[in-house]
Amino acid sequence: MLIRPIVPADLEALLALAATAGVGVTTLQPNPERLSARIQTSNLSLHGQLDLADASYLFVLEDDDSQQIVGICGVEAALGLHDTWYNYRVGLSVHASREMQIYKQLPTLFLTSDLTGSSELCSLFLKPTYRRDGNGALLSKSRFLFMAEFPDRFSERVIAEMRGVSDETGRSPFWESLGRHFFTMDFAKADFLSYVGSKSFIAELMPKHPIYTCFLSDEARAALGHVHPATEPARALLESEGFRYQGYVDIFDAGPSLECSLADIRAIKDSAVFPVLPVATEPIDGSVWLVSNRSLTDFRVTLAVSLPQDGILPLTSEVLTRLNLTHDATVRAVPLSAKV
Repeated sequence: MLIRPIVPADLEALLALAATAGVGVTTLQPNPERLSARIQTSNLSLHGQLDLADASYLFVLEDDDSQQIVGICGVEAALGLHDTWYNYRVGLSVHASREMQIYKQLPTLFLTSDLTGSSELCSLFLKPTYRRDGNGALLSKSRFLFMAEFPDRFSERVIAEMRGVSDETGRSPFWESLGRHFFTMDFAKADFLSYVGSKSFIAELMPKHPIYTCFLSDEARAALGHVHPATEPARALLESEGFRYQGYVDIFDAGPSLECSLADIRAIKDSAVFPVLPVATEPIDGSVWLVSNRSLTDFRVTLAVSLPQDGILPLTSEVLTRLNLTHDATVRAVPLSAKV
C-alpha cells in the first residue's frame, strides 16, 4: 500500500471513491468540476505556486497490486484567511442570586472565529473493504510525515473537524433543533454551501447572541461534541497522536474540532531522518514504521517492518522501490503506533 500526491489522472478513480462516501463527508462529493479543481490546487501547492491562504494538499492511498485508488486524505494549509471560518465554542453562562439562593450553570454556544488560520486535516476517506491491516492509520498519519518534512507550509495549530452525529439518511439532530430554524434548508445543503465557499449566509442568518443549549432537544444536546459512529476510529487515532477536544464544535452538526500544535503531534515530534540499510527480509522482531521518501513533489509513504540499528533503518528492496529510492537514500520515519 502506497501514499502519494494526487494527480490529474486520478480524477475518475476519485469520483468513484467519492460516490461511496455518502452524506456527511462534505469535502468529498462526486462533483467532477470541484474534484478536478481540488486536484489542480493540490498540484499547484506542491510546486509552491500558492501562498499559505490558498494552499491545499491531497494524497491518495493506492493498492500496488491492483493499481486502485482506495483512500484519500488532505490538509488545508490555513483556514479562514479569505472567508470567515465559523465554529461554536461551548461555554458556560452562570445565573446566580444569593438572595433567592439560586445558582445555575447553563451550557451555552458562542459563535466564534477562534480557529481562523489553523491548518486542517480533511477529506479522510477509506474504501470500506480496505479498513484493515493498518491502512486507516497509514492513510491518516502519512500526512504528519509530510508536515514534519515541510513545516513552513503549515500553521502552528492543526485542527480536525470530525463528522458529527447523524442518522443513515443524513439527518442531524443538532441541525434539526437549531440550524433549520434560521436557514430553512436541510443539513446537507447548508453544509455543502459552506464547503463550496458561500459562507456569507452563515454570518447573515445565524443568531449573533449566545445560545442556551437547554432550549435544544435532548437528542441535539446529546450530539454536542460527539462524532458519527463511523468516525469513532478516526477520532481515537488522532487522540493517540495528541489531538484533544477543546470545546469547539461544528455549527451544522456539532461534531467536535480536535486540536494539537504542529510541534506536539506525536508522529511529527517523534519522527526522525535515517540513512537506509538495504536488507533482504524484514526483521522478525521489528515493529511497523511509517516511512517517507522526503521528496516534495514525489512524496511517498508506506509501511515497513523494521528495527533501527545504530541510527540506521533497515528496509527491503521492495520498500525502497515503492518509495522510489536507492540504497544510499535517507528517509523520514516514525513508529506507526504511539505505543512502540
